[in-house]
Amino acid sequence: MSHGLYLYGIFPSPGPKDLGLEGLDKQPVQAQVVDEFVFLYSEAQQERYLASRRNLLGHERVLEQAMEQGYQTLLPLQFGLIIQDWERVQQQLLVPKGEVLKQLLHKLEGRREVSVKVVWDAARELEALMQENAILRDQRDQLEGKSLSMDEVVRIGQAIERAMNDRKQAIIETFRQRLNGRALETVENDSLMEGMIYNAAYLIPWEQEAEFCEQVEVLDQAFENRLRIRYNSFTAPFNFAQLR
Repeated sequence: MSHGLYLYGIFPSPGPKDLGLEGLDKQPVQAQVVDEFVFLYSEAQQERYLASRRNLLGHERVLEQAMEQGYQTLLPLQFGLIIQDWERVQQQLLVPKGEVLKQLLHKLEGRREVSVKVVWDAARELEALMQENAILRDQRDQLEGKSLSMDEVVRIGQAIERAMNDRKQAIIETFRQRLNGRALETVENDSLMEGMIYNAAYLIPWEQEAEFCEQVEVLDQAFENRLRIRYNSFTAPFNFAQLR
């Protein structure tokens, strides 16, 4: 039983046809032309889709497979969007937001999103900081086996915290200086896990991905084994397709 139409993304006309893709709940992915836009959709088998890892990846996979087949200019829609009929899309989305959608598609033409996530080992970084900074090391050593006042404990703790934050910011600034100038736009997102100190998405010209990847490798080598750098070279441009 269909519960409406599940939407994945929007392409400029003429858009994709007969992609042969499988969407959520193993439903065939279809294309629907509405005005100057082409919507990728499948029949919704649920009234509401839970944002599980499986469903989220299924949503993203449809978009990425369409891009891999050559339909690279795309506005990905947020996960979980179900509509009842195309007339409602016309009234609720295209009439009020049609011009904005055209502008976003124009902005994304010939461009792609890549992302960099940087993870450090805080314990190792703290130990390295202590090796490099004799004053902080002496202060930390005072915390062990001595009876200090609460004020002294707090002061030493804050000094170490500030130094660690400075260390983190120095790494982040290095990534910004190396990568931001090579991107048309950059979006910095929240960290997704403990130890992640930087999470950024970049909008770059499609053909310049290899060059951008090279710069990420240069950074990886510069920091040797200090950091784990996760580079995603191919994803739908969620960070640069925000409807205002």
